[in-house]
Amino acid sequence: MNDLVKVLTLCCLAISVTGCEESPSGRKHIALIPESQMAEMGERAFQSLVQTQPLAKDPRANARLTCITRALIEALPAEHAREQWSVALFQDPTPNAFALPGGKIGVNSGMLKVARTQDQLAAVIAHEIAHVVAEHGNERLTQEMAVKGGLMIVDLLADNPGTLGHEVLRGALGIGAQYGLLLPYSRTHESEADQLGLDLMAKAGFNPRESLALWRNMAKAGGSQPLEFLSTHPAHDTRLEELDAAMGPAMERFEAARREGRQPTCG
Repeated sequence: MNDLVKVLTLCCLAISVTGCEESPSGRKHIALIPESQMAEMGERAFQSLVQTQPLAKDPRANARLTCITRALIEALPAEHAREQWSVALFQDPTPNAFALPGGKIGVNSGMLKVARTQDQLAAVIAHEIAHVVAEHGNERLTQEMAVKGGLMIVDLLADNPGTLGHEVLRGALGIGAQYGLLLPYSRTHESEADQLGLDLMAKAGFNPRESLALWRNMAKAGGSQPLEFLSTHPAHDTRLEELDAAMGPAMERFEAARREGRQPTCG
């Protein structure tokens, strides 16, 4: 137990020294990896995927995806709109999408069967853009590095390395980090991306109400989910409730965008 106290003390000291930043939603978070390094890792990973995974050849689908992405990027704050954004449509029946640091977005062709309108597809892409803008990849990598560092400290401070007591302590820290830090923060990232994405699609002139239809479609396509406590994503009902609660301000932004002439027509 003394070892655990020492570990927690050292971790708290590290956090207090580094301090916190704020995400676009005002949430305090710690992201310690230089953004240039994150962007480089994202670029390498994206290029590897483009070279090894089949790309969808449908010109109409690619044009639609590019059109929606461009409209969303134009609605971003200037510092983010200037980034080198890229989007690719992969030939994969799984309804999935992802975002990598540095502005790299991938969408599977299977998502087009779930996101049935331009506004629903905009909700998907806006959600992924939000992950990048909020530095969720950086924050998650920082957390994982902290957990690995904590396990190393346990090993260094152990009075009897390799004993049952040491292994129990090490396992307890690993389980506590998984269910007390990494999974909840993943759910936090998803919820934050939902909210930021909702705001972004509304500012770009896409109807935010279609985000509700999208996630209902996703719920039907995804079947059963693990318990929310053991999942990196919020339960479908939780996600829909949170989006619905934020719909009033989002609709106001959408109507303002339409008055300003932002009316994307991407097919």
